Amino acid sequence: MNYQKLIIYDHIDLFKILNELKNELNFEILEFSKKDLSKLLSKNTENSLVITKKKTKEIDDQIVISDFPIQILKLLEKFNVELLKKKFNQQSEINIGDYKINLNSRELMFGKKKIKLTEKESGIILYLSKRKEPISIDELLENKQNLKPYENSIFIAYNRRFYSSVIEAEKLIHEDGGLESMHFEFTEWSHIIEPLKKAKGVKENWFFANSTHVVDLAFYIAGKPKIIKAFSKSGKLTWHDKTNFVGAGETEKGVLFSYISNWESAGRWGIELLTKKRRIYLKPMEDIHVQMKGSINIIKHEFDLSLDNNFKPGIYKQVEAFCADEKGRLLTIKDHMENSEIIYNYMVQ
Repeated sequence: MNYQKLIIYDHIDLFKILNELKNELNFEILEFSKKDLSKLLSKNTENSLVITKKKTKEIDDQIVISDFPIQILKLLEKFNVELLKKKFNQQSEINIGDYKINLNSRELMFGKKKIKLTEKESGIILYLSKRKEPISIDELLENKQNLKPYENSIFIAYNRRFYSSVIEAEKLIHEDGGLESMHFEFTEWSHIIEPLKKAKGVKENWFFANSTHVVDLAFYIAGKPKIIKAFSKSGKLTWHDKTNFVGAGETEKGVLFSYISNWESAGRWGIELLTKKRRIYLKPMEDIHVQMKGSINIIKHEFDLSLDNNFKPGIYKQVEAFCADEKGRLLTIKDHMENSEIIYNYMVQ
């Protein structure tokens, strides 16, 4: 029979009493002394009660029994009540990766650390954790009103905004007196993507879920489109509606731009930024190459890459901005929905 366990820690008198009665009890009785503390801490106590004589700071979940004499029936009743409460709490706890959410206390827990959540915050986390399919542009916009209370407090993790290369490119643009024009490409390697085993909707949603990392960065640097003409057409891919994209326009900052992407041809991700003095290549986007005016040579531009070499590119600066509540480079869900409506939707129609 699978009995619930009573773990008696450093409480020899209580252990002796309960051990004498073990044949009459529906509990398995275990004893741990002070020298066994490390073993106790490594033990799974999910279906157990840890009982101590005095509060032990190393043990998170414990019942202190120090008042004697005590009637044995009252003691057993207390154990049963505490085990029921523990079971109820465990059924209210949901694992999300390395974290847990307690639906009763609305706490988000990571190891011994915990923070309080509002009802709406816990609801959003649960909703996202249960998603088996990616959210499409249409679905995001359909939930625009529901997301309104969080429009400036939820952020989209477009980490390329925080690349060291992007921050350096912005410095070069400033030195040259501003950006004049821009060209970008978001070609996806369909021959690599097609055989991938993905959940339903992932590949069908590839532009919105993946390619927009480039599109967002391009218009973050150059400004949002004021005028845009976009053209797209379908190809032979069975998993994505549009495969060939081209467009041009002018941003709110007066920067002329163009873009191209053909998922059934050759290409890659990349952004080219043109000032009056040079053309700056983010291709690959983690590096910078420069072509000076009047030269055909394209040379690598050296700059500090230590953060992006030691961490996933952009992540350190992104987390730093989030923790410091510096929203300048972060993308809010409000702006993401706006971009989805006036840029991304338009590019794939």
